[in-house]
Amino acid sequence: MNRLIRFGIMVITLAVTTGAAVHKASTKATDWTSYYGSVGNDHYSPLKQIDRSNVSHLREVWRFDTKEAGGLETTPLIINGILYTLTPSQKVIALDGRSGKLLWTFDSHISATGPNRGLSMWQQGNERRLFAGVMHRLYALDPKTGRSIESFGTHGYLDLRESLGREIATQSIALTSPGVFYRDLIIVGGRVPETLPAPPGDVRAYDVHSGKLRWSFHAIPHPGEPGYDTWPADAWMSGGSANNWAGMAIDTEHGIVYVPTGSAAPDFYGGARLGDNLYANCVLALNAETGKLIWHFQGVHHDLWDRDFPSPPTLLTVHHDGKEIPAIAESSKQGLLFVFNRLTGESLFPIEDKPVPASDIPGEKTAATQPIPTLPTPFARQEITEATLTTRTQQAHSWALEQFRKMRHISPYTPFRLEQDTLVMPSFEGGGEWGGMAVDPRSGVLFINANDYASIGGLAVHKRSSSGRSVYLNQCSQCHGDSRTGSPPAFPSLIGIDKKLSSSDIEKLIHMGRGRMPSFPNLQTTTLHNLVQYLLTGIDKEADGRGEAGLSRIETEAKKSTILAESPGASEKEVQYTMTGYRRFLDPDNYPAVSPPWGTLSAIDLNTGQYLWKRPLGEYPALAAQGLKDTGTENYGGPLVTAGGVIFIGATNFDRKFRAFDEGTGKLLWETTLPFAGNATPATYEIKGKQYVVIAAGGSSLMVAKGSLGGVYVVYALPD
Repeated sequence: MNRLIRFGIMVITLAVTTGAAVHKASTKATDWTSYYGSVGNDHYSPLKQIDRSNVSHLREVWRFDTKEAGGLETTPLIINGILYTLTPSQKVIALDGRSGKLLWTFDSHISATGPNRGLSMWQQGNERRLFAGVMHRLYALDPKTGRSIESFGTHGYLDLRESLGREIATQSIALTSPGVFYRDLIIVGGRVPETLPAPPGDVRAYDVHSGKLRWSFHAIPHPGEPGYDTWPADAWMSGGSANNWAGMAIDTEHGIVYVPTGSAAPDFYGGARLGDNLYANCVLALNAETGKLIWHFQGVHHDLWDRDFPSPPTLLTVHHDGKEIPAIAESSKQGLLFVFNRLTGESLFPIEDKPVPASDIPGEKTAATQPIPTLPTPFARQEITEATLTTRTQQAHSWALEQFRKMRHISPYTPFRLEQDTLVMPSFEGGGEWGGMAVDPRSGVLFINANDYASIGGLAVHKRSSSGRSVYLNQCSQCHGDSRTGSPPAFPSLIGIDKKLSSSDIEKLIHMGRGRMPSFPNLQTTTLHNLVQYLLTGIDKEADGRGEAGLSRIETEAKKSTILAESPGASEKEVQYTMTGYRRFLDPDNYPAVSPPWGTLSAIDLNTGQYLWKRPLGEYPALAAQGLKDTGTENYGGPLVTAGGVIFIGATNFDRKFRAFDEGTGKLLWETTLPFAGNATPATYEIKGKQYVVIAAGGSSLMVAKGSLGGVYVVYALPD
């Protein structure tokens, strides 16, 4: 097959940029001017004072404690000696880069929660503007004072719920990653719910001075637009997601913005969105001046596994077939790495369209094939067999073997079933995650960390209605399970929530969101009341308030009773299929039920597609104390690579370590323990000839014990 046809190449004149009119991030070696180091997200610094020979001498030189306990995933900007960053409650702060002294604070007075991974700084001549996403608002701030710039939007901010073609009050959108710049435009995506109703994931560009909308790319195509026929006819009005929450990259020389997108809503059942669903699960190359599509590649057709492209793409130059190629690399949750010529969309390595299993769920129609690159080979395991189950103890192995034989696993694209669980490898989290990849531009070698354990998924069926349980199954069960038991600690159990929260507390939580949970402003009046009462009591009251469904003990029989009671005789329009909850395949001691490593760090030469080295990343302190070290662990936040030949990475959840590795060999050179897990990508900068390395330590939502979440920036340097 001609890959260009598959990629959907369109003939569009590239906006070739020239001169000072184009905004570029500073190339000043002493600064960290963009979210991931550069507008191409290479996570690279040319600083080399800290190198392989002396990194073991690093010492903490200062820390700034935000005194907030919500967790941090933020990478600061460091420009002219000042750190610009966020607190867990999404206050914007400026810190002195040498001492950590607080210079100013901007408080939007919004009750903000959830991941917020960075800020963006626009500069043209002597004019600078700092842009911060706080929930559904995009603020423009004066970086000297931290005050909002009143001439931008409405008193200094934009409401991102606007201009989506939907009723504003019911839209849920938040910025988790900062926008990117092209000339006088800021281009943004946004995080949205993964169940319907959800807004479309439109990519939008705004004037950096006025806040005026300059262009919008419809992630769910409108009538007459390419890709419209890959959805049902009304999807552009009622469909949702296909959004960019991970961030973008921009090639300012050629005027192209690269946008990875996530899955369409709902994530796990696509009977109401039959078709390939462009432009969900895509890498988009858009004309940065106009928003017009140049090329696209879809990594998963008609996604039923929540396989977003989870990180900003990385731009680099590689040597391929004797030529110097401007390239783009994109990692995926399924543990695949795609590498393209970023101007044409041609894959640098062969991609095969491989047949995948069909669904047996009524109304569903899976894609016949999925694209798999031949090189590089997957950076996370794709299959799980009896031979790859845990051998940590004989008891753990026997338990895992018994469970494995009950479940279904044919390939990474095995569709879910009713009444039988399906193993998902890599896990729902990935594989690749939002921390992304580092590249040494001198060699074209890419460094990527990965999770390497399994999840469990399944589907349940119920009737559409506005009863409390029906609303719960439609909006909440994807994370908290069909029986409200959740998958602690990442997705807490809701049983007994009446002992922790009042009805008004729950209503506020539903409307505002918290942590990984998005807001649900669409739930109102009777529907909201019925849901809250179901959460508080476990009793399902119908929309009109009459009668009970007798489900106060559904915690033990939820799936079975729902399927048996509601499937027979239900019409196709009444039936709804929902995911039974994100569940990890863990043994009885809560360790992954597959063999280690459970987290890795790899080096891949993108000139050849070959691995140079791969090593476990992280360990469990309790297992290490028993002699089982270097197991690898779940990890979030990406690597930083420097001209000193050193890779810095935190990321690991359970050991709270910040580590430095040799770029060439993967050898551990240095490690230290952080106050909280460093689930953020580090940055480095130089002030008056001294190099510093900074990481945000905030802990992980997986660690729910008291005192396990915080918000501390920790900075290291060599002794004077």
